[in-house]
Amino acid sequence: MHAETVFIVDDDPSVRDALSLLLSLRGYLTATFASAEDFLGALQSDWRGCVIADIRMPGMSGLDLQQHLQQRRPRLPVIVMTAHGDIAAARQAFLADAVDFIEKPFAAEPMLAAVAKALSGLRAMGEAESAQRGLGLLSAREHQVMTLMVQGMHNRRIAEALAISPRTVEVHKARVLEKTGVRNVVELIRLVSGH
Repeated sequence: MHAETVFIVDDDPSVRDALSLLLSLRGYLTATFASAEDFLGALQSDWRGCVIADIRMPGMSGLDLQQHLQQRRPRLPVIVMTAHGDIAAARQAFLADAVDFIEKPFAAEPMLAAVAKALSGLRAMGEAESAQRGLGLLSAREHQVMTLMVQGMHNRRIAEALAISPRTVEVHKARVLEKTGVRNVVELIRLVSGH
């Protein structure tokens, strides 16, 4: 499963079916599992998406699954749901970075909003990691140009500082933006400063 998928882990087949239908009708790919153990047994390293897990299931609970995923696969954000919502369980879920805590029976819109939030957060994390990897791909000269760019220097001043032509500076700037995947100097400054 290379596309983003919503993995539904619940021991109640009617809940799995209802969630799968709701999400499929909104264009999401889904995969369902009757237990946390079944999900973990099938889990592949290339799976992307989010997990909706019930708290109370025979065997491993949804909170245990969430903790396990946080250690093994932090890129699969978890939405926790329960018919027995309590403050302690909600607190534990959020401390382990749950995207949301939804009580059953659930309304469609809060569930869809939680899934959208989980997947958009996942995409943002992937873009940031890609940009960070791009910094490592810069040549020594591109890195020098980037350093002067984020200091606010214009092409002519960068060219003078590095004893190269303004046209060469433009080429290096274009490569810096391309390799990091940012669209402009403001995004580059955010990337370099870690914000």
